[in-house]
Amino acid sequence: MVKKISRRLQELQNNVEQRPYEPIEALKLLKETATAKFPESAEVHIRLGIDPKYTDQQLRTTVALPKGTGQTVRIAVIARGEKVTEASNAGADVVGSEDLIEEIQKGMMDFDRLIATPDMMPQVAKLGRLLGPRGLMPSPKGGTVTFDVEAAIQEVKAGKREFRADRTGIVHVLFGKASFPAEDLLVNLKALQETIDRNRPSGAKGRFWRSIYVSATMGPAIEVDINALRDMKVGEAA
Repeated sequence: MVKKISRRLQELQNNVEQRPYEPIEALKLLKETATAKFPESAEVHIRLGIDPKYTDQQLRTTVALPKGTGQTVRIAVIARGEKVTEASNAGADVVGSEDLIEEIQKGMMDFDRLIATPDMMPQVAKLGRLLGPRGLMPSPKGGTVTFDVEAAIQEVKAGKREFRADRTGIVHVLFGKASFPAEDLLVNLKALQETIDRNRPSGAKGRFWRSIYVSATMGPAIEVDINALRDMKVGEAA
């Protein structure tokens, strides 16, 4: 079945040229094409020269977005003892121990990120089938398995996001709101690009960056000049 494109999106697509745009130019165009009736997010879709079916070509890491995400992130923490109190005081929305694990098993998913202390991970592991497909399973690499619960909560609230390449080697990340100034979106996009370069899988061969497109949630895809983004200095994106 052919998916029908709305008239609104067709008109917006006519405003996008089929060429790579300078990063700031692409982000200004993203803002112009965010015409939906709700506050749209800014998305980036990056195709990398990797095949994630090989363990040395997988990419999974975190990025700290300097200008934040613009989203209210609901945080759940599974811990015990004094760490439960620490999590509550640090601003976690849902906190518990075995009781919270039971609630999640029964279908309670009223959170966007889940943090767990290492001593709780043997019990949390049984939630793998529920949390894994939703991208909510805590992981040491993602900074969501830790005894420093307060710092982990603060990092998430400040704009830390975990991401991974899907099975086709594409990274999908929300990097702010379309309402952000284009300059702030550029700072976040640059931070993401640098994070990916720092975490380039050891098995990646040949051309690593294949394409990068940005868009508003309901807007058309806009190609970004990869080399211009990578050559940009951090100060130029600020």
